[in-house]
Amino acid sequence: MTTTGKRILFAVQGEGRGHLTQAITMQNILTEAGYEICGILLGTSSARKIPDFFFDQIRSPIYRFESPNFVTDANHKSIRILPSITKNLVRMPLYFRNMRKINDKIKELNPDLFINFYDPLIGMYYMLYNPKVPLVCIAHQYIFNHPDFQFPKGFFWQKLSLKIFTLLTASRAKRKLALSMYKLPDVEKDKLFVIPPLLRRDVYEQPITNGDYILIYLLNSGYMDDIIKWHKNHPDVKLHCFTDKADVVDEWKYDQTLSFHQINDKKFLELMAGCKAFASTAGFESICEALYFGKPTFMVPVERHFEQFSNARDSAKAGAGIYDSHFNLDKLIDYITKHKTDPEIFRNWASVTKEALLHHIDFIISDQFSININELSNVPVLETAQAKFPSNKRPVRTGHPGGG
Repeated sequence: MTTTGKRILFAVQGEGRGHLTQAITMQNILTEAGYEICGILLGTSSARKIPDFFFDQIRSPIYRFESPNFVTDANHKSIRILPSITKNLVRMPLYFRNMRKINDKIKELNPDLFINFYDPLIGMYYMLYNPKVPLVCIAHQYIFNHPDFQFPKGFFWQKLSLKIFTLLTASRAKRKLALSMYKLPDVEKDKLFVIPPLLRRDVYEQPITNGDYILIYLLNSGYMDDIIKWHKNHPDVKLHCFTDKADVVDEWKYDQTLSFHQINDKKFLELMAGCKAFASTAGFESICEALYFGKPTFMVPVERHFEQFSNARDSAKAGAGIYDSHFNLDKLIDYITKHKTDPEIFRNWASVTKEALLHHIDFIISDQFSININELSNVPVLETAQAKFPSNKRPVRTGHPGGG
């Protein structure tokens, strides 16, 4: 089956940096394989600014819509669960209107496949509208529904809520592709397939060095005060910190050894490849990049953010580093010389991302192609892609795992 002319529509949750960079990487892999990305539905909220790098690197029309999101406290640190639920319930009429707009956009663009990067409104839309366009969902969070994933002990309601929310984002999905730091068996009965992380092409091409500074990434800007407080007691330690705080434009040099940067993907990656250690609020994507570069990592989950709480512990098991509840960088400095993880283990796993991803996308597209031919001809399909590939295998493409 040729992929030329096959149209794919993306939906991307705008929370954090990971889903955005994954969508960019997916765009590059699929377009180089012959697919057309006909549009990007971008889930937004008033609480989060979409970084400029996303608009700079996406080459398809972008259509924004407001989507459910968390409410943070006044200090922009912890998540407030009850206000988050209340706010999103109040905004349900808006979300229903947005689902109608999504339905109209799908009819207009007429894609052959819809790929959702963990936006909950898309799952709600598929649950209520049940469109004919097949849905594939891709995110790290789908690993939480894997029977072999090890959650922290306890936290029954948090685990249940996270699993239900994750299932909601993938309503009626043909396949759920769970991005993982390590291999786990597929669970075909649940349409759950484990693949390596979607690292961008630049990760594989970036020269790796060991500099004299610590790199920090903060999902919520409220943690800036914690960094400044620690820095005042350790002014000799050089720190580069990335934040989405609106009044940090490009770079704010607090002093000679502490700089705050507005989120900039290229600059972040360069500083990541050259740092001596990395500290973050336990987001999946940046931890994977640190694993690839072999950087000791210190993870501090956002308060009341059970997903990041689980990420930190899972990442530690994968050899990324250590975790704590506060940004006490003394612990990271003490850990640097103790970090012994071999980065080649993760690099070998990440090297097959492109092949694994295209295997799944090709299979869904060719199945859909077979169904369409059947509907048109009303005769048994003998020469469709499904008949040509009865073993569920697709032609192996070679090339850069990051899409180049």
